[in-house]
Amino acid sequence: MTEALAGRRRGPRALLSFVGPAVIASVAYIDPGNYATNIQAGAGYGYMLLWVVLMANLIAMLFQALSARLGIVTGNNLAELCRDHFPRPVVWVMWGISEVAAMATDLAEFLGGAIGLALLFGLPLMQGMIATAVITYAILMVEQRGFRPMELVIGTFVAIIGLCYLAEMLIAPVDWGGALTGLVTPGLPDTAALTIAVGIIGATVMPHAIYLHSGLTQARATNPTAGERRRLVRFSNIEVIVALAVAGMVNMAMVIMAASAFHQGHAEVAEIETAYHMLTPLLGAAAAGAFLVSLIASGISSSVVGTMAGQMIMQGFLRIHVPVWLRRVVTMAPAFIIVAMGVNATEALVLSQVVLSIALPVPMVALVIFTGRRDLMGAHVTGPLVRGLAVLGSVVVLGLNFVLLAGFFGISVPGLG
Repeated sequence: MTEALAGRRRGPRALLSFVGPAVIASVAYIDPGNYATNIQAGAGYGYMLLWVVLMANLIAMLFQALSARLGIVTGNNLAELCRDHFPRPVVWVMWGISEVAAMATDLAEFLGGAIGLALLFGLPLMQGMIATAVITYAILMVEQRGFRPMELVIGTFVAIIGLCYLAEMLIAPVDWGGALTGLVTPGLPDTAALTIAVGIIGATVMPHAIYLHSGLTQARATNPTAGERRRLVRFSNIEVIVALAVAGMVNMAMVIMAASAFHQGHAEVAEIETAYHMLTPLLGAAAAGAFLVSLIASGISSSVVGTMAGQMIMQGFLRIHVPVWLRRVVTMAPAFIIVAMGVNATEALVLSQVVLSIALPVPMVALVIFTGRRDLMGAHVTGPLVRGLAVLGSVVVLGLNFVLLAGFFGISVPGLG
């Protein structure tokens, strides 16, 4: 790492020294919430909502790159900067919203891992959740050995998920022409599609990932020089593009698989369990097995990352140290309550993603403000083009949320059925 920062090592070997933060953050973009929204999108609307996945992924790349830059340049994470620079009442509101988002995140991740383990071993869902909690806590202990072992563990899970969906693309009878059309042709045919679109954005551009990435990069180098900081930012941008491109392709593969398998004749498929059981007769046991393995890997890895983000959020806003076990209990409690109440697991997953999308503007707006301040960012302050794109991304998310809430309260939305 020192050699690469000094400019004495170049090329792929130099970049590999800094790979890790974006890989960990990318898990948030392929968590079980994505499975729920993407299955509903593909089964219900075929390839029509692929453009939403692409748009969400491009917004995610921009904001994750800005988050990483903020941590590298300031040496502080986003939550710490919010605490230090915003009025106290605003800080408390932001922390409350962020905690709700963290709980919604953990709800999706816990349920996904639990559903996968329950399907694999024939367990009741509650036992699957307990198993997920134990496995997650054991992996979190790896962090005590430093950031590199944790990055390797999470990177392995990401590789497993990617390979599983590569296999799905080789098995599924994909209409590539239709997929390309859906990717470049924006459209929302009805309010149900709007709800799924907002859920896709909530599942893709994750509030906790924006907070987390700034913390993962803030201590990447000790007292870097101006040149070293510039190289760190460049390496980080490359890593973000590659890691989130992979995550984006996995998300698109989820929609494409659901569209190929379910849209013609099984458009009503909306639940993860149903999708798994129907994949065997439709595409074969290999497709169903790959789906299940990827779901378990997604649930466990994203639950680990969600806990890491929750710790960073609480410690950043409140200036207190939070033990891992306490953070784990705080964020997983709602998931256990919902399962105990008998709420449909996939519906809970989709609604959790809508909650995340509503909470998303809070860190997005804060990030736009901080990265645009020259007194904080110095030479790395965002230029007019990047700042304009960040504002546009925030407006898109805010606009979709406004339309969703208007529909929820019975206010008619022009152009939607």
